[in-house]
Amino acid sequence: MLIIYSMASLKIITTDDGSDSIYSNDFKEGFHSKYGAVAESLHVFINSGFDLINVTGEINVLEVGFGTGLNALLTLFRSNEKKIITNYHAVEPDPLSPFYFNQLNYPQFVKIENARVLFNSIHLADWDKQIEINDFFRIKKLKCRLEQRDLEDGRYHIIYFDAFSPEVQPELWTAEIFTKLNRSMKPDGIFVTYSAKGNVRRNLVDAGFRVERIPGPKGKREMIRAYKNT
Repeated sequence: MLIIYSMASLKIITTDDGSDSIYSNDFKEGFHSKYGAVAESLHVFINSGFDLINVTGEINVLEVGFGTGLNALLTLFRSNEKKIITNYHAVEPDPLSPFYFNQLNYPQFVKIENARVLFNSIHLADWDKQIEINDFFRIKKLKCRLEQRDLEDGRYHIIYFDAFSPEVQPELWTAEIFTKLNRSMKPDGIFVTYSAKGNVRRNLVDAGFRVERIPGPKGKREMIRAYKNT
């Protein structure tokens, strides 16, 4: 299913932690948890994923579902805190227009100078080119569907899997897709997603991951974290 956004189908909403999200009227699903967009992203992708990476060199991240750019902004902030360079690749077939991202209030949730400028720079960065946003964060946004993109083997330390739910985008939650992602990861690379569904776990296992269910963010009992088998 190819998801195409239109001005009429999307609306900005406020989640329980005060941070914005976007709701799709077409798919009856939000881009983030209604219990807190920033809180969810911090818990699932930063605290349960990025913070576990222990490398002396640069960190390579792949995000599936760039969406609002929230995960990218939070990763930039954490890279600045750790003073480690992050190379951030993000797959997104249908990017948001400035009408939406200019209104999102995420910059007020990160304690970094010029947060709004940095956030907009992430969104305005040229597609399919690596762009340096600041000293510790480089981004390459891939305007494509994951199914149609070849990925370099053994590149990524961590994958943020933040696609729409398996009910909305079932074609992205398959063993075939997870096998492709597994090949793109470094040994013991980390895969994190907000979902904890049984079929997602089984497909990850079939794709060669070691899978664990861990406590989820507010509103979700569990989420999945997985590791590439070596």
